[in-house]
Amino acid sequence: MVSQTRTASSRSASSNNRGTSSTRGTHKASSSHRAKKQNSRRNANPNGPKKKKNRKKGLWWKILLGVIGGLLAIGIGLFAYLYATTEIPQPEKVALAEKTTVYYSDGTTPIGSFSEQNREIIDCSVLPDYVGNAIVASEDRSFYTNGGIDIMGMARALYNNLTTGSRQGGSTITQQYAERYYLGETTSYTGKIREAFLAMKIANSQDKSQVLCNYMNTIYLGRGAYGIQAAAQAYYGKDAKDLTVSEAAMLAGIIPAPSSWDPAVNEAQAKSRFERVIRIMKEDGYITADQASSAKFPEVKAVTTNNDFSGQNGYLLTAIENELVNNKAFDKDELETGGYKIISTLDKNTQQQMESTGNDRPSDMPESIQVGGIALDQKTGAVKGIYGGTDYLKHQLNNATQATFQPGSTMKPFGLLGAAQDNVNFNTLFNGNSPVRFETTTGTYADVPNALGISWGNINLKQATANSVNTVFMNVNEHLTPKRFAQIAHDAGITGDIQEDTLYNILGINSLTVWDLAQGHSTIANGGTYNKLHLVDRVLKSDKEMYKPNLGTKKVFEANDCYLVQNAMLGTTQYGTAAGTSTTLGRPVAGKSGTANDETAASFVGYTPQLMSVWAIWNPGENGENQVVPQFAGYGVSSTGYPAHLFTEFMEQAMQGQEVEQFPTAVDNGKIGGPNGDWGLGGATTTQNNTNNNTQSTPSQSPTTSASPSPTDTANNNSETDTNKDKADTSTDKNESDANTGENSGSSGNNTGNNTGNSGGTTGDTGNTGNTGTNTGNTGQQQ
Repeated sequence: MVSQTRTASSRSASSNNRGTSSTRGTHKASSSHRAKKQNSRRNANPNGPKKKKNRKKGLWWKILLGVIGGLLAIGIGLFAYLYATTEIPQPEKVALAEKTTVYYSDGTTPIGSFSEQNREIIDCSVLPDYVGNAIVASEDRSFYTNGGIDIMGMARALYNNLTTGSRQGGSTITQQYAERYYLGETTSYTGKIREAFLAMKIANSQDKSQVLCNYMNTIYLGRGAYGIQAAAQAYYGKDAKDLTVSEAAMLAGIIPAPSSWDPAVNEAQAKSRFERVIRIMKEDGYITADQASSAKFPEVKAVTTNNDFSGQNGYLLTAIENELVNNKAFDKDELETGGYKIISTLDKNTQQQMESTGNDRPSDMPESIQVGGIALDQKTGAVKGIYGGTDYLKHQLNNATQATFQPGSTMKPFGLLGAAQDNVNFNTLFNGNSPVRFETTTGTYADVPNALGISWGNINLKQATANSVNTVFMNVNEHLTPKRFAQIAHDAGITGDIQEDTLYNILGINSLTVWDLAQGHSTIANGGTYNKLHLVDRVLKSDKEMYKPNLGTKKVFEANDCYLVQNAMLGTTQYGTAAGTSTTLGRPVAGKSGTANDETAASFVGYTPQLMSVWAIWNPGENGENQVVPQFAGYGVSSTGYPAHLFTEFMEQAMQGQEVEQFPTAVDNGKIGGPNGDWGLGGATTTQNNTNNNTQSTPSQSPTTSASPSPTDTANNNSETDTNKDKADTSTDKNESDANTGENSGSSGNNTGNNTGNSGGTTGDTGNTGNTGTNTGNTGQQQ
């Protein structure tokens, strides 16, 4: 057993020895093989190219590192230079935010400014802590821990600016505070860099309480208030030290857009922002849960206006501001703080003449009657003057640009333009009797009267325009269609709604502003070329032009068609509803009068080749309801002559010393009776004399509706006589002036013994220019 055991052990040891020997032998063979390969490589490439390649690679890295190091050094040096040379202004400097000033067209005479710089620098130590903390909660929750700038916020703003085209800046309080120092410059990337350096320097040189105090003294909070003290007075009528938690939270919430989020403007948004600030103040430990739950949205004072807005100035400034804001050129906050110089189109002398004319009210003129007016250059669309009311501080609704009234027959020239477009000769005769039945809307018929129930017999379009004959223009609208008439008015530039389903739209039943009515007529007065009416000529900032109006100039009508309308409107001021106006002014004047339905308003549109003016009056009740305009100062039924009087009074001043210019020559190549001979009385060109025209009963003031149709009355009461034929009726050349042809003038004209007053408007224009409204013809004819 022993021998076997030993033998076994011996074999095992021997085996192990052999195994070890075998392993070593393998290692040696492997080492020998590698050594041979290395010797072979060395022998094959004795110069060692691998070492040369490593040296090149190291060289490029050294160059790259050197470039990076150089750039870093330059960057650090530039950073150090900019940081060292950035000066921190005093709070009083930044507080002097530039006000925007508006000037007359001469560029030197100021009208006023949008925002009176209401400011008081205070010692913030008197303020409760929650005032500043409310602002921190609203604008920069990390204010007490950040280093003055927010890299992520700036990167976010840069991304949004590049991708959306918006303008966003620094989001920290320190950056916003720095931005106030460089107002107007921080919209550029260069300005943003300067802002960032300033913010860092402020953060390193001022403690947080000082930064916050300066911010509160400079921030704009709306209502012309700069700083927390001015804002406390503007919104609550108290000092900032007396603000409650709720009041401070409301002010802090509207900081991003104070003019737009003012509770008086947008209460819902102001409340939403207030609730957000209160929530954050509780979350960040600035107020207790009890204070948060008891916080109620505070009441604010009514907005008060400064003296710059007294009288007419308020109407001018707000109209100019609205024009720029509505054109999306600026927002209200930019205009109130941006330091712009706005050059208006308003002429100082013209504006003063508008004011003196509108303010000169007859002693018996009811106080409730409102007056609106505008004067403009129809060739450019530049508004030279407006009359918005007696005093903006007492009546903020601008009677020239905002208040609406029914324009009545001042809309008829757009129908006349349609007749010209349809190649209807203006000497075509129409039935001018009163009343005449029309299908005013589909299936509805009504007897439509002329003013005072006057029947004019058969008259042409020139006479019908001058005397504003309703029945003729209702017939014109039958041919045009109400939809076509509305489109012509809109093409001329009128933006207000015009019904398209009733013949009455040609009688001006839809309310418009003075501005809108002037816009439409200015296109006709300018020979068919549209120019957008505007009050702003240009906006400057440090002599750099920031804005010019887009007039949208375009040709919308044929010039000769507009000249025909102008020529027909000359008769209004010579022998029609504003007879005597042309003589008074000593020059040709195109005009058209209008009276609203139920005599609730009256208006007059008139112009020379150089200047247009529109005036209107209306009589709103205490709740804004339409009331009849009563007779006053001897101005006819519903005082329709008063707007023509205002026009004449103003133009006498405005045109003094101006050259007498003639209107363009018009050529009437239209066909009598229209292309198909179915307009008016067809091919007839002879006026019938009707001595009994004024014997008919006066119709009701509003059209009466009939359930079933009856034939349109086209018959005349009297036989046709060649001896009373108007010269213009036998002429096909529109160049022959109405004044020269003797239409409705002289001792043997048509409609002998016609009643006084003018005809037109929805119920007719009934008062001539002047205080008596009497006829001046030899035989009682209207002139």
